[in-house]
Amino acid sequence: LQAEIIDRASNANLTEARREGLRREVLASVSESSMIIFAPAKYTDTITVFTDIDCGYCQKLHREIADYNARGIRVRYMAFPRAGPGQPSWKDAEKVWCSADRRTALTKAKRGEKIAAPDCKTGIIAQHFNIGRDFGLQGTPGIVLESGELIGGYLAPAELASYIAEAKAPAKVSMR
Repeated sequence: LQAEIIDRASNANLTEARREGLRREVLASVSESSMIIFAPAKYTDTITVFTDIDCGYCQKLHREIADYNARGIRVRYMAFPRAGPGQPSWKDAEKVWCSADRRTALTKAKRGEKIAAPDCKTGIIAQHFNIGRDFGLQGTPGIVLESGELIGGYLAPAELASYIAEAKAPAKVSMR
């Protein structure tokens, strides 16, 4: 049996609320040193993006990283090579995460450039991949907001900033 539990009185999805809480807990337990972070000096929001180097929309998101940062959004990348272990995208992710300068390596890899990094078998890629799988990721980019909400897919910087602001705004009560 698989179902969503909905509170009929409030129309709240209790299943998704629980998932969001679990995502927050899991991400809080992941060391930021295992992530690749692009952040402005001052930021108001943080997103965690499960990314695949070969994913077109992940590449688009990364090309716009300066715009996300300009809007006060800090981006924390976690690896999610969709093809799985042993595949070229997995090996590319390992090279990025094994690089001395991960940020530059990620940018180059997303441009299609080859990464000159030592071969290493970091457990980081497997850890990130398993977390993404546990979260039910079906594609990339998978964007997790600070609330724990999972957005499956790309949102442009302005659209994402607006979405985050709207999600953080207090709910309006209807007076009938």
